[in-house]
Amino acid sequence: KQWYQRRVAITAGGTGNMKFMLNGALTIGTLDGANVEMREEMGDDNIFIFGMRIPDVEKLWKDGYDTRRYLARIPELDLILNQIKSGYFSPGNPHKFQDFVDNLVNNDRFCVIADYEAYVECQERVSELYLDWMKWSEKCLMNIASSGKFSSDRTIKQYAEEIWNIEPITIDLSPPKTGESN
Repeated sequence: KQWYQRRVAITAGGTGNMKFMLNGALTIGTLDGANVEMREEMGDDNIFIFGMRIPDVEKLWKDGYDTRRYLARIPELDLILNQIKSGYFSPGNPHKFQDFVDNLVNNDRFCVIADYEAYVECQERVSELYLDWMKWSEKCLMNIASSGKFSSDRTIKQYAEEIWNIEPITIDLSPPKTGESN
């Protein structure tokens, strides 16, 4: 739980995924942040979750997570990262992504490399579903129909109660004066 809390504290708020959900987009992601709440609302069949769970991540770090062991075992990922780093995709600026790749390999605090194979497998399921437009459409509609919990009114009320520790106040909004004299 402590690792999860640290990770959530440094990740995006998830409102982007909720906006996608409201518009019918299907989410592919790890089981953290907003994806946890979204899955609770829409059900497991309408979201694509991949990757490690908290106990897996804790064990990975405890055992000494080394991205290079994954890269040695997954030659396609090693090749891709080397191509990105060497400027293959940015010939006009070959060093453009060097720092990005170095940071990912040397400081993969979100376990992106460790989750790569699970992501590829999950993306294959997404691609397969996309070929069946009826099932794809049903899942999109389920996303839209399940997104009501994420209204700004409910969220602000919950934040006020659980995070800000404030209570609502009532403001008397009298109708505007019409300019008529009594």
